[in-house]
Amino acid sequence: MKTLIVIIGPTGVGKTAVCLETAERLGTVVINADSRQMFREIPIGTAAPTAEEQRRVKHYFVGNLSIGDYYNASMFENDVLGLLDTLFKENDRVIMSGGSMMYVDAVCNGIDDIPTVDGEVRRQVMEEYERYGLDAMRLKLERLDPEYYAIVDRQNPKRVIHAVEICLSTGKTYSSFRTSKRKKRHFNILKIGLTRERSELYSRIDSRVDRMMADGLLEEAKAMYPYRAANALNTVGYKELFAHFDGQYTLDEAVARIKYNTHKYCRKQLTWFKRDKDVRWFSPGNVEEIINYTYEPD
Repeated sequence: MKTLIVIIGPTGVGKTAVCLETAERLGTVVINADSRQMFREIPIGTAAPTAEEQRRVKHYFVGNLSIGDYYNASMFENDVLGLLDTLFKENDRVIMSGGSMMYVDAVCNGIDDIPTVDGEVRRQVMEEYERYGLDAMRLKLERLDPEYYAIVDRQNPKRVIHAVEICLSTGKTYSSFRTSKRKKRHFNILKIGLTRERSELYSRIDSRVDRMMADGLLEEAKAMYPYRAANALNTVGYKELFAHFDGQYTLDEAVARIKYNTHKYCRKQLTWFKRDKDVRWFSPGNVEEIINYTYEPD
């Protein structure tokens, strides 16, 4: 049976290098499962694969969207499954890698069949969000769907706004569409996790942030500042620099906050991934061992 090799791990652990070498050795391609790397305008702040890396190995879902485009995990699930139907005709193994937990889970386990949001409803909700802020969205969600409000990450605008959109589009609660049933796939899924000592991870993250700044992250953020309300920019790196542009922090303070908040996000990713008992964990330096594992019999 065809196999999807899923390489996951926290930000800064070294997924790109491992994927490149593994894909080259297996003669296959890489599907990107980092939701921010899909936006073509922000390659520096998202550490997207470079042009040279993409020449070495064919990547899908890198720079395929523009900053204002709407995209979610359900759409990613459908797009990846359709792509795999084609890729598996020529490849016995395909690699998927990224740190976006919901996107990885959507492909591996399936995501609830949530109805499509009406375009006019989306426009109205976003207009209200931009005018009144996240607090207003939270209050609306608490009124429309108190069950989901009780469990949602209320600091995540995307989750809150999407739930409100579904409630208003369908006249039903968002909770009523959440079944959490695992969907069957017609291919094997082999999950490989990459990890390092926490202190090493933090050091790598700090060095990468410094490298991003040297590569032009500040200029990239300036170009994106007029679009700061876009959901794709509600992420570490851009939020802190936008606050710097607003006069809330000095540049040094903003960079320090980027590092601190990336450490925090790294811990969140590790907590999420460690819950999955199907993941086999490796050091990123053990590529030979990782490749051998992909050949083990089912």
